[in-house]
Amino acid sequence: MLLGGYSLHSKPLNDGELQRFIAAPGIVGQVHRCVTDIHTEHRELIDKTFPKLNRCLTGYDLAHIRDERGLVNLNNILCGSEGSLGFVVEAKLTVLPIPKFSTLINVSYASFMEALRDARALMALKPLSIETVDSKVLGLAMQDIVWHDVAEYFPPNPSRPTLGINLIEFSGDDAYALEATVNDFLAHLSSDKSVERIGHTLAKGAQAISCVYSMRKRAVGLLGNVKGEIRPQPFVEDTAVPPENLADFITEFRALLDSHNLQYGMFGHVDAGVLHVRPALDMKDPIQASLVRSVSDGVAELTQKYGGLLWGEHGKGVRSEYAPKFFGKLYPVLQQLKTAFDPYNQLNPGKIATPLNSNEQLLKIDEVPMRGEYDRQIDERVWQSFESAVHCNGNGACYNFDPNDAMCPSWKATRERVHSPKGRASLIREWLRIQGNAGIDALKVAQHAKDGSTVVSLLRKLKTSFQSRGIEDDFSHQVFDAMSGCLACKSCAGQCPVKVNVPEFRSRFLELYHTRYFRPLKDYLIGSLEFTVPYFARVPWFYNALMSAKPVSLFLKKYGGMVDSPLLSNISLAEALKKAKVKIATSETLSSLTDSERKRSVILVQDAFTRYFETQVVSDWIELISKIGYHIYLAPFSPNGKPLQVLGFLGAFEKTARKSSAKLSELGKFGIPLVGLDPAMTLVYRQEYSKLSAENACPMVFLPQEWLAKIFEVGSPVINNRAASQAPYLLMAHCTEKTNTPASTALWQTVFEKFGMKLTVLATGCCGMSGTYGHESKNYDTSKKNIWSVVATCRGQTQSQRKASGQWLLLPEPGEAIWG
Repeated sequence: MLLGGYSLHSKPLNDGELQRFIAAPGIVGQVHRCVTDIHTEHRELIDKTFPKLNRCLTGYDLAHIRDERGLVNLNNILCGSEGSLGFVVEAKLTVLPIPKFSTLINVSYASFMEALRDARALMALKPLSIETVDSKVLGLAMQDIVWHDVAEYFPPNPSRPTLGINLIEFSGDDAYALEATVNDFLAHLSSDKSVERIGHTLAKGAQAISCVYSMRKRAVGLLGNVKGEIRPQPFVEDTAVPPENLADFITEFRALLDSHNLQYGMFGHVDAGVLHVRPALDMKDPIQASLVRSVSDGVAELTQKYGGLLWGEHGKGVRSEYAPKFFGKLYPVLQQLKTAFDPYNQLNPGKIATPLNSNEQLLKIDEVPMRGEYDRQIDERVWQSFESAVHCNGNGACYNFDPNDAMCPSWKATRERVHSPKGRASLIREWLRIQGNAGIDALKVAQHAKDGSTVVSLLRKLKTSFQSRGIEDDFSHQVFDAMSGCLACKSCAGQCPVKVNVPEFRSRFLELYHTRYFRPLKDYLIGSLEFTVPYFARVPWFYNALMSAKPVSLFLKKYGGMVDSPLLSNISLAEALKKAKVKIATSETLSSLTDSERKRSVILVQDAFTRYFETQVVSDWIELISKIGYHIYLAPFSPNGKPLQVLGFLGAFEKTARKSSAKLSELGKFGIPLVGLDPAMTLVYRQEYSKLSAENACPMVFLPQEWLAKIFEVGSPVINNRAASQAPYLLMAHCTEKTNTPASTALWQTVFEKFGMKLTVLATGCCGMSGTYGHESKNYDTSKKNIWSVVATCRGQTQSQRKASGQWLLLPEPGEAIWG
């Protein structure tokens, strides 16, 4: 769409078509005449000025006004123009068929520069691509969830640490020809001694290669996960030089950064001469922020020296100020093109070029607002306290469209950025800045919420409720809406490369928000459930009849914000306890056991969900554990506090956690393993509890598969009552479990194998329930979108979800599958 609302359908034009466009009235004819004149009059200057790279130039790509067929193609001008010539409202892409077979060769080096120099030589063997990663990115990947899937391709060498990696891909439609090519390449690696290579591995097939590339693609996010405030920044990250010049260019690039005592990470596409370099700076520090200018100036000179570009891949943007120097005599030609499309500098002004005879200037890299200028307005104490939000570097891993991936189900269901981890982190950062500028100390308010008077808090909320002016405009409401849409499944905390933990800062925000505004009834219903359900469980028939009554359901939906409330289990746990001779775990009981008896004992830690709503799960596990010869002790039920933490009742959560932690510590001192059945509840003991004071440290509470795998290591007897040819079970892993403890999913396969069973792990997303989320009226539709995209749900949640094709989805829990 051009200025004035004129529509242009650009495409490659032969000479006859071009003449018709040139003769067209208005701006359409004007821009075609301009482009044609530029190509005719300045062809030699363009050829001399534009660098010889194997990728097209971003910006106005004058070198490709005519394509390889000799056709005038305005698309080559428009696609990199960054909105400075017009609005691209629709684009048709030319795609290539994906090769049927691929092999990725992962070569390790003792030096990053050796990897770069070798890549230049390896290109002569004509691979499809060569990607490189430095030791900093590799080291950060080892601490990330992605490492679980790629560790086998990068085995450690204690005597020679890996400081650089090349990922070399070969592909084709003929499997035998591909194998021959790969064998020739491996023969070259064995015979060539020009560089020192530590070793290599092969990843074959789409799935294996995808795993390795996923690590490489996470490099941007991984670099943002370094410790401290000095973090890699993206301002000289897409330089491009001819591949044959890359090693020498990077040598000088590194020397420049070293002269400023800067740390950095490097990764990129060495086959294209593009290396992404992110120098580490604390942009809140004005002195460090000023280095953006000196480093950019130095890198711009280096790219010209080596025949390359400062903006090889990600566009010019505010770096356009270097365009006049880079293009020299050709820059007025860029201005001529800009004038034809946008004579009054209305479209994305200050980028790429200004119109001829214009007094307006290109933007300067150090004169545009930077995030650091806003971030430094946040009190340092508050900044450090909310680090899981403020350190989001915008890498966008949370914009995940895959329905079979657990990352952020609220984003998948809504496609609204405010309902993504990135969006919520940005909202919290801005909210903290606004609070600070208003003189509100978020940390003091939070402490007062825990220690202050309930009466004073009530009066404050009443006062706020009766104030009409300004309440509707309170930015806190927008933040609240975004936070309320979060499922608190913690997939972001496990999968985000920077470890943005939305449930953590969400709960803290809710605590602060509700010091000013009243809570809905549902918060109190859900938050108190762990404390009230043991009493309701004494008369399950009464509770179930009450919750099933239509008037109660309508009341809860309208006033309590709850729908489809789960019913208590009618199964008596007492019978299972008696049959397995389960005893209550007390200090007196455990202290009387001998060392050999303790080695054959386990303590089950109860949680409200499996104990009272899915009692069959507990019963199945009791039967299973007793059958493999272990004595079971049942820890007295104690509220875990997770619902309180999720809803922002942090004062009550801390009290509950301390009490529960003390009780578990008393039991844990006897050296008997503690095992929890519900993954979300169990992981609270090792995550949220660990953030409390060290004095109240909670002992390790194992997931069932962690404990079983552990006892199998020491040769525990196993009952193998399954036929070897039995069809495999399919596991839909709990989303919190598989994203926060990724190794635990594979442990299920180990456990099933010990029982003579086969288990295949299905790739599934989130079920949309996440505790009580799917039972909340306002979240019903979002939850339903997730459940139907996954088809089935996480184990243990299915009975409380919707019906599919008129039938309840009843799937066995792993303990039931093993013994059932």
